[in-house]
Amino acid sequence: MPHPTRFAQRRQNLLAQLKGQPYEALLISNETNVSYLTGFTGDSSYLLLAPKICTIISDGRYTTQLSQECPDLDVCIRPQTDTIIVAASKVVKQAKISKLGIEADHLTVVNYEKLRTSVATLELCPTSGAVESLRQVKDASEIAEIRKAVYQAEKGFAVLRAQLQPEMTELEAAHTVEQAMRKFGATVAAFPPIIAVGERAALPHARPTNGRINEADFVLVDWGATAASGYKSDLTRLIVTGKISPKLEKVYGVVLKAQRAAIRSIRAGARCRDVDAVARRVIEAAGFGKQFSHGLGHGIGLNVHESPRFSAASDAELQPGMIVTVEPGIYLEGWGGVRIEDDCLVTRDGCEVLTSVPKELDQILVN
Repeated sequence: MPHPTRFAQRRQNLLAQLKGQPYEALLISNETNVSYLTGFTGDSSYLLLAPKICTIISDGRYTTQLSQECPDLDVCIRPQTDTIIVAASKVVKQAKISKLGIEADHLTVVNYEKLRTSVATLELCPTSGAVESLRQVKDASEIAEIRKAVYQAEKGFAVLRAQLQPEMTELEAAHTVEQAMRKFGATVAAFPPIIAVGERAALPHARPTNGRINEADFVLVDWGATAASGYKSDLTRLIVTGKISPKLEKVYGVVLKAQRAAIRSIRAGARCRDVDAVARRVIEAAGFGKQFSHGLGHGIGLNVHESPRFSAASDAELQPGMIVTVEPGIYLEGWGGVRIEDDCLVTRDGCEVLTSVPKELDQILVN
């Protein structure tokens, strides 16, 4: 059972952050944000939050579930004749709210207009990132859940390595790692696993195909687990199934050097753009700057991709309790790509690498 006090504290933290804003209440429409603030694991629900209002708006499918997961919340179960935005409008009107904050990143234009016209006297105030900014820093329970997701992912990868066969297809490998993660407690994969053999590894987000493992000397595996709580992990490793060519040895060595340098630079107070630059300088110095085509990494939690972001455009500062991926890569069209990714917990004086899958070149060989 969820612990109500934990979620109540999160709501209080949000309300404290919203003091001084020009609106009286905030309508949270993003399902992940609703879950983070309430512990509710269902979908299709909104949360109306103010100093003296805490109402979750849902439907009849979740009546019992809400009583179990959110016993401390007021609940509005909408009739089947009302859409969720109509039900939310009624709750807002009944609460006599005149200025309402909305999640501009998530509420659709259609629902924005319906809300605006349903309550004639209502002024809507767009907001951005209010809940997401809180979600960046994980508490002890969240860190523990992400550790579980890392464990499940690592166990799944160990099974894949043990069962990998030359005739196995990328799709079969993806199914193998996902099924294995579930056997170790994951509910689902954190995202569809990326299994890319040889030159297809040059596609950072390649989709598995019927191409076979033995069609090249290496395969890139990008995978992660979703723990029962909803928290996720995200890892990437290369598996060498054939010979280590001089080119692979060089490219892999550069990526590993860049990742380690970036990890060493992570600490509370470090700017995301500076950490990104550390890895980028290593790759640029080796002559592969144009082949590192994405940011260095991102936050991870209830979503695979969360704030903060490691990129040249990010001025955000790292804080203790943030969990971020570090995943430099080099992608060479017609040859393949190398990416190495670990999940790291930011601490006051550095970081803790949560993942432990071997990544030395001689450790990624599969005979």
